Amino acid sequence: MMYRRAIADYVVPAATLVGALLVWEAATHALRIPRFVMPAPSAILAEGWDWRYRFLGHAWVTLYETLGGFALSIAIGVPLAVLIVYSPVLRSAIYPLIVLAQSVPKIAVAPVLLLVLGYGEVPKVIVAFLVAFFPVVVDTATGLAATPPELLDLSRSYRASAFKTFVKVRLPMAMPFFFAGAKVAITLAVIGAVVGEFVGSDRGLGYVILSATSYWKTELAFSSMILLSLMAIVLFGAVAVVERLVCPWLTPATDE
Repeated sequence: MMYRRAIADYVVPAATLVGALLVWEAATHALRIPRFVMPAPSAILAEGWDWRYRFLGHAWVTLYETLGGFALSIAIGVPLAVLIVYSPVLRSAIYPLIVLAQSVPKIAVAPVLLLVLGYGEVPKVIVAFLVAFFPVVVDTATGLAATPPELLDLSRSYRASAFKTFVKVRLPMAMPFFFAGAKVAITLAVIGAVVGEFVGSDRGLGYVILSATSYWKTELAFSSMILLSLMAIVLFGAVAVVERLVCPWLTPATDE
C-alpha cells in the first residue's frame, strides 16, 4: 500500500510533468514556433541558468514583500475574525467593508498606494496584504463560528470563562479553517507582490517579467514565472508543514 501511495503521490505527477515538457519541446521544434512567441523548455532553462545569480536578488525582494503581506494579513485578519464572531454589531459594521475592499481590483489600488506611500517595498507589501487578507478573515471567522453548540454548552456547564472557552474549544476547532485560508493567502500574496512590482519597481521578479516582455525576451519572462511558481509552491508547503505541527490530529493515518 505504501508503494502504491508513493507512486500515486510522486511518480505519476512527475511523469506527467516530464511528458508535458517533452511534448512542449517537440511541438516548438516541429511547428517552428518563434522563440519570442513560445520558447522551448530547454531555452527557458538555459536562460534561467544564465540569470541564476541575478535571480537571487530579485527573488529575495519578491519573497520579502510576499512574507510581509502575508504576515500582515495574519496579524490583522485573525483579530478581525474574532471580533466578527463575538460581536454582531461589529460583524454588521466591518464585514461589508471587508467585502468591499476585496471587490476593488488590486491593480487599480497599486498606483494609488505608490502615490501615497512613495516608491519602495512598502506599497508592494500593502498590495500583497490586501490580496491575502480576505481568505484569512473569512476562513478564520467561519471556523470560529462552526464550533458545535454542544461543546459550548459543555464548557458553560463546567463554568469555563469566555477566554478559556475560546482557547480550549473555539480556537482548536477553527485551526483547520484558519490553515485552509492561510494556504490560499500565501499563494495570493505572491500574486499581490508581483502586481505591486508591475506598477512601479526596479527590483523583484515582477519587474524582471515586465522588463523581459518589453524587450521580447520571452525566455527570461518564462524563467521568472517558473521561479514565481516554485516560490508559491514552497511557501504553500511551508504552511502545510506548520499545519501538521500545530494540528497533528489532522494528519491522515497511513495504511500499513
